[in-house]
Amino acid sequence: MTGAIDGIARADRTPPVCPPPSSAEVPIRQLTRGPGFHWFSYYDKLQFDPSGRYLLDMCVDFEGRQPRPDDVVRLGMIDTEDGDRYVDLEATTTAWCWQQGCMLQWLPGSDCEVLWNDRDDDRYVTRIMNVKTGARRTIPMPIYTVAPDGRYAYTADFRRINDMRPGYGYAGPTDPHAEQLAPEESGIWRVDLKTGRSELICSIARAAAVPIPADDPYYPQADMPRSKHYFNHLLVNTDGTRIEFLHRWRSYGSSRSWKTRMFTVAPDGTDLRTVVDAGMTSHFIWRDPHHILAWSRHKSRGSGFYLFDERDATARRIETSHMPSDGHCNYLRGSAADWIVNDTYPRGKDRLRELYLYHMPTGRRVDIGKFHAAAGYDGYWRVDLHPRVSPCGTKIVIDSCHNGQGRQQFMLDVAGIVGSG
Repeated sequence: MTGAIDGIARADRTPPVCPPPSSAEVPIRQLTRGPGFHWFSYYDKLQFDPSGRYLLDMCVDFEGRQPRPDDVVRLGMIDTEDGDRYVDLEATTTAWCWQQGCMLQWLPGSDCEVLWNDRDDDRYVTRIMNVKTGARRTIPMPIYTVAPDGRYAYTADFRRINDMRPGYGYAGPTDPHAEQLAPEESGIWRVDLKTGRSELICSIARAAAVPIPADDPYYPQADMPRSKHYFNHLLVNTDGTRIEFLHRWRSYGSSRSWKTRMFTVAPDGTDLRTVVDAGMTSHFIWRDPHHILAWSRHKSRGSGFYLFDERDATARRIETSHMPSDGHCNYLRGSAADWIVNDTYPRGKDRLRELYLYHMPTGRRVDIGKFHAAAGYDGYWRVDLHPRVSPCGTKIVIDSCHNGQGRQQFMLDVAGIVGSG
C-alpha cells in the first residue's frame, strides 16, 4: 500500500476547511444504579434490540482488580420504555473481562435471542438464550463477532489473548500453545450457530508468514521469527462477506508494546488481504462492505483516522483537527448514517473523557459531553465510554464512572443534532 494514502484524488477527501467545533446541550439520563456496578462494554456489539427498547447489561459487585476464574457477572436488560426497569435474565457467566465483557449481544436480526460467552469447566462456550421464553442452548465454542445474518460467528483464542494481553482475555483455561511463537493450531474459527460446528479458517502461523515491506520504518522483518503472535479485535463487515482482524506480536518475553497490522479474510478463510501492513492500527469500525474507518499510524502521513478500502488497501485520511486522537469510533445508523460518534481517553488534570459527533460530509464536530474518570479507574479496569448506537441512530449509550457511583450506563439523545444533518 505504499503511497496509497498520498495518491488519492483530491475530490475524495473530506473538505479541508472545517467549521469550528461546537457544543450542544444533549439530554442525558442514567439507566442503571447500585447496588452493583453496571456496564455493557465494547462499542461494536449489538446492545439494542431491533426495536431500540431493550438494552443489554452486565453487573458485578466489585471493581478495581482483574477478574478471577470464579468471579461471576450477572446478565440483564434495561426496559427504556418502562422507567428504565431492570429485567434480570437469570443468567450468569465466568468468562469475561472489563474491556470487552463476555461478548454479550443480540443475535443479529432477532428480537428475542441474545448470546454471550461462558465457561464449562476447562473450555469456553457460547450460550444462546431466548429472553421471552427462557429457552437456552450451548455452542461448544466461544464467539467474538457475529455475521449480520446471525448464522455464523467468528472467534479468536481467548486463552492466548489472556496470555498475551490479560485485559482482553478471560481468567481460566491456559493457552496450550503458550510456548509456540506462531502456532498452526490457533487462530480464527468460524462457528455455525445452528449446528455448533466450527472450523479453523486462518491460523496465526499463516498470518505471521506474510512478509512486512522491506522499506517499513517501524517494523523490521527480522522481528517476526523471534516474536510471539496472536489475533484480537475481529469484526464482520456489514454484509457478512469479509472478516477483519488485528495481527499483533512482540518479542518473546518482552514487556514492550506490541506491533500491529490489519488483515481481512473471506468467511471460508480464503483471500487473505493486508489492509494496513505496519500501521499500529487501534480502534476501527466498518462503514460498509468494503471500507473501514480506523485509527492508524502511516509511515508517511503519521497517526490519524483513515478510511481504508480493504479491497486494495488505499485510504484517505480524515483531514481535520477535530478528530485528533484515538477513540472508539462508531457510525450512526438510519437517517443519521453520515455521522460518527467518537470518544477520547481521559485528558488533562481533570481526567475528562470527551464524547463528540462528527459529520463526515461537512467536517462539522459537535461536542456532546465531558465525563470525569475518577482516580483509580485506570489500566485494565478503566471505564472507557465505548459509545453504542441505537438502531435509529438518535440514541447513544455509554459506560461511565463520573458521578461517584462506580461504572454505570447512561443514554444521550442526539436527535436534535443528527436529525438536521
